[in-house]
Amino acid sequence: MSALPDRRLLLVHAHPDDETINNGATMAKYVAEGAHVTLITCTLGEEGEVLVPELEHLAADQTDGLGPHRIGELAAAMDELGVTDHRFLGGPGRYRDTGMIYDETGNAAVPPDTRPDSFWQADLVTAANDLVPIIREIRPQVLVTYDEWGNYGHPDHIQAHRVATYAAALAAAPSYREDLGPAWDIAKIYWTAIAEGRMRNSLRRLREAGDTTTFEGMDPDGPMPPMITPDRLIDCIVSADGYLDRKMNAMKAHATQITVDGPFFALSNNNGSEMFGDEAYRLVKGIAAPGPNGLESDLFAGL
Repeated sequence: MSALPDRRLLLVHAHPDDETINNGATMAKYVAEGAHVTLITCTLGEEGEVLVPELEHLAADQTDGLGPHRIGELAAAMDELGVTDHRFLGGPGRYRDTGMIYDETGNAAVPPDTRPDSFWQADLVTAANDLVPIIREIRPQVLVTYDEWGNYGHPDHIQAHRVATYAAALAAAPSYREDLGPAWDIAKIYWTAIAEGRMRNSLRRLREAGDTTTFEGMDPDGPMPPMITPDRLIDCIVSADGYLDRKMNAMKAHATQITVDGPFFALSNNNGSEMFGDEAYRLVKGIAAPGPNGLESDLFAGL
C-alpha cells in the first residue's frame, strides 16, 4: 500500500450532490492543504428530480437513466473540488436511491413502496461490510456523515448515518472480519449541521433582498425546523474563505439537481462565505479542541 498523507478525511453521503451542498468548501480546503479526502456515495441518486428540461427523459419514471448521468456530474464536481478518491458504496448502482415523500409535518419520509434493491432496504451488516475495508484501507482520523435523522428525514441519509456509524464501530474491532484488513479506530466523528445563528442571519439577508421563496415559510425570527442545529450544539465551523468559488462551481456541476441562477445563489456569491460557504459540524466521537471562541475551526484539531 502506498503511503498516505498524515491527515485523512472520510465522508459518507447518500446521493451525488449531498457532499457538495454540505461539505464542498471543507473538502476543497483539505485537498488544497494536502490531506487525503475520500468520498463514499451510497447511491446514484436515481430518484432525483431532473431540473434540466432537455434531460427530463432521464427521470426514474421515464428512461431511468439519471443514475449513470449523475456519476458524470459527481466526477465533474469532484474535479472542481480537487477530490480524486471518490467511490460508490459497494460499486456504482449496488444500492438504489430510495426516493422520499413529504409527510404531514413537511419533513422527508420513507415512500409507502420501496424497491427491494433500495438503500433503505439494504441489510445493515452487508452495507457496513462494504465500508469497513475502505476504513481499514484509508485509516481516516476523521469521519463526516449525517445525524440520526439524516438532517431532514430522507431515508437514504438516515441509512447512510447508520451504515457509517456501524461500519466505524466494526472497523475498530480487531476480531471482526480479519479478512477486511487490520482494525482501525477513527479518532473523531462529526455530523454535518446547519447552525441556527448563521441560518437566521442568512434568512434575514434573503428577506431584506426581497427573496421570499427560498426556505419558504421560515421566519428569521421565528421557530426553526429540526434540521437547524442550535448554536450551543455546534462544535466546529470550517471557513470557506478561499474555497467558496470551488464549492459554487461544484454545485453547478450537479446541474440536474441544483439551479444556481436564482436570487439565493446570487446573494450567496455577493455575501461570500458569511452567507453560504462556512460549514458547521457536531462532534459525536473524540475530544474537541476548541479555539478562543469556543469552537474548532479544523476537523483535525487536537489530533
